[in-house]
Amino acid sequence: MSSRPLTVGFDLDMTLIDSRPGIRAVHRAISTATGVHIDADLAVSRLGPPIDEEMAHWVPAERVAEMSDLYRAMYPDHAIAATLAMPGAREAVDAVHAAGGRAVVVTAKHQPNALLHIRHLGIEADVVVGDLWAEGKAEALRLHGASVYVGDHVGDVRGARAADALSVAVATGPCSADELRAAGAHTVLAGLGEFPKWLDDHIAVAA
Repeated sequence: MSSRPLTVGFDLDMTLIDSRPGIRAVHRAISTATGVHIDADLAVSRLGPPIDEEMAHWVPAERVAEMSDLYRAMYPDHAIAATLAMPGAREAVDAVHAAGGRAVVVTAKHQPNALLHIRHLGIEADVVVGDLWAEGKAEALRLHGASVYVGDHVGDVRGARAADALSVAVATGPCSADELRAAGAHTVLAGLGEFPKWLDDHIAVAA
């Protein structure tokens, strides 16, 4: 195996955490506070991109920054307690540590809010980097030496490939297994429950 220490990157929403209930609650609270119509159920069906992209569906361009700032500000009060860990999330991160590696969370979510989720759920990430999307995630993946990036969205696949990391996709978010493969994922798993075995096999082959 390469002498480079093992570092595995993980996406957050719909990879490590099921944030749909919390994000749905934030959107509903914003609608109540501002009178802006947001279809919260539709919004949570397409999680992955930054909140600015979602807000652009609901308000004119000149209000996107304002509404996105409001979303980030209201997020802690409405989203953290309602969000659960995805099945196998803690075990996936633990498997990286058991192999002597580091687990780095790289997400489009606002970094302070991402940290709140990680701490609330007791997911033992070594590093959390927020506010990066798609190919932009490669910046953090390269910085921390990640050779694998695990995510649920085609944007995560693009980020992994831009960083020259293995793209391990989990079909637990808005993108189907076929879409993830078509985007260039090296491996597609049904969920994180399959990740520890995949990691064992990956390390054995690399050795």
